[in-house]
Amino acid sequence: MKLYTKTGDQGQTGLIGGRADKDDARVEAYGTLDEANSLIGLAHANLRQHGELFQDILSELMVIQHELFDCGGDLAAVKPPKEGKLKEESVTVLEKRMDVYVEEAAPLTKFILPGGQEGAALLHVARTIVRRAERHIVTLAKQEEIPAVTLTYVNRLSDYLFAAARIVNHRLGEADVEYERSADVFRSK
Repeated sequence: MKLYTKTGDQGQTGLIGGRADKDDARVEAYGTLDEANSLIGLAHANLRQHGELFQDILSELMVIQHELFDCGGDLAAVKPPKEGKLKEESVTVLEKRMDVYVEEAAPLTKFILPGGQEGAALLHVARTIVRRAERHIVTLAKQEEIPAVTLTYVNRLSDYLFAAARIVNHRLGEADVEYERSADVFRSK
């Protein structure tokens, strides 16, 4: 099997059911999800070094990587199905896990600086890539039909990655650094 096909040498790529320019909104959207997925893989590799401390997050990140492939596949279809591979239950799972993490971490009222321990910093970078993917998906949704759950899932995923990054720092004993000029922006229930 050859890894190169030479079919993209003129600036086009294959989609499910057709071809598109490599800078097409659809390609930008699923390509950015691929970037996020790769960074999540790096964060996963980093967190494995801590043994069982992050077993919950490691399991969740592995599921998320599969779900990002589902999202990418749904976005790569020229005629995307109304119901894609990704299901609403995936959004619910992210919300439930965030609720658990919010209870575990120190209360949050202000913006925090992305960073801390290396695993947390990697999750913060993944979060920003997911936010960029979300912007590309919004652009695509203005032009083409996409499965409705895709945008909801990606929006929730960035929140999940923020919560997971905070938990990594918390479990490793590193306090989040508040943005010093931040007003109180997060409210408790």
